[in-house]
Amino acid sequence: MSDAGQKPQQCRHVAVNAESHHLTIESGSVPVPKTGEVLIKVHSAGINRADLLQRSGNYPPPEDASSVLGLEVAGTVQALGPDAGHWQVGDKLCALTHGGGYAEYAVAPVSQCLPIPDGFSKAEAAALPEALLTIWHNLFQRAALKPGEKVLIHGGASGMGSMGVMMCSTLGAEVYTTAGSDEKCKALEDRGATRAINYKTEDFEQVITELGLNNRINVILDMIGGEYIQKNLSIAAPEGRIVNIAYMRGFKAEINFAPLLLKRITMTGSTLRAQTFEQKAKMVEEIMTQIYPHLGTGKIKPLIDSIYPLEEVEQAHGHMLSGTHMGKIILKM
Repeated sequence: MSDAGQKPQQCRHVAVNAESHHLTIESGSVPVPKTGEVLIKVHSAGINRADLLQRSGNYPPPEDASSVLGLEVAGTVQALGPDAGHWQVGDKLCALTHGGGYAEYAVAPVSQCLPIPDGFSKAEAAALPEALLTIWHNLFQRAALKPGEKVLIHGGASGMGSMGVMMCSTLGAEVYTTAGSDEKCKALEDRGATRAINYKTEDFEQVITELGLNNRINVILDMIGGEYIQKNLSIAAPEGRIVNIAYMRGFKAEINFAPLLLKRITMTGSTLRAQTFEQKAKMVEEIMTQIYPHLGTGKIKPLIDSIYPLEEVEQAHGHMLSGTHMGKIILKM
């Protein structure tokens, strides 16, 4: 392993109390990068809803993953494991981790590391990996979204949803989305949505119908579930594709599946964490080709809602649970 000067032996990280699920700051050993990994001195870490689920015990990490929360970071390469590719000590990057991101130091596979785009702060870079890979995989790999097609993205004000709006719009899709306030809807329309629907005051199925788009929505990305499942089937176009990435309003619903048969709809879903390093490496490769050229233009740039110091991780999680945020919540080391 190659080091940048004296590597510290201890680092702070966030720990979860197994009984109370409260978060505390503890000290532990600095992780050691294995073959094909780099050690990152973390500047910023993105907060994701998956972190909240893991904290509550409802989304256990894979057996080979770090038990520390945190799936994406930005920082500086501190040390290299064997076969670290082109990365060098001192390089600035962002990365999708295999857990362990809520810490002063974290390791990541080199196949899941990305350069920080020109003009991006480390906080903005920390908001990229999870959203880029999730949106790319689900909308462009799984759903095969094409230029000119109509896409509906639920949860558009989230870090994930807002990134999806910008990516799809930039690559030529006609974007519709849902969000929880008029202010959020306006912000999403400013970033490429043709129409953003306030789900607290409007029924998105009714609005889509009034716009003359019933049976014309080609692709739907849903993280809500519950009663949205039936509504999605109702408005989807023939040969439409519906992708579920979460079920915030519940995994169970009573569904009339007749539209699925009559319109030959494809329903699918995925989680990013369960996929192999090889699958994620393919996503990174395609993102570098298809998305990264647009990051420097300002067309695709993560919305940062707020930045919390590591010591205020409880407040950061509470802010996400409140649902009042617009864009990404970041932890700063």
